[in-house]
Amino acid sequence: MITKDTCDIYCHNEEKVNRVQSKMKNNDLEGMAKIFKALSDQNRAKITYALCEEDDLCVCDIANIIETSVATASHHLRTLYKQGIVNYRKEGKLAFYSLDDDHIRQLVSIALIHHQEGENHVS
Repeated sequence: MITKDTCDIYCHNEEKVNRVQSKMKNNDLEGMAKIFKALSDQNRAKITYALCEEDDLCVCDIANIIETSVATASHHLRTLYKQGIVNYRKEGKLAFYSLDDDHIRQLVSIALIHHQEGENHVS
């Protein structure tokens, strides 16, 4: 038997719809989506995870951690920087990156826990 996962009516609870739509207009969901999009790339996810483990890392060390070239690591770090996920500082010829704030660490931690719990539910 095939079940249909759509509604047969137009709107079940208009009050809830209006309340959520109103709240959505007051929040920058596009900005939130850009953060998740930046983190959705596997190399950027690895970089962010590494920066959760260490307070700051040099670009060359990040490249070694994610097993890629410095140029590729720099490209991904620029994307993360533009989205406000990481900060950087220069020390002579070295460029060090760190997480912008603890919220990013929390997002990564929650995502990992959620994924691990999800794996337990899949049969």
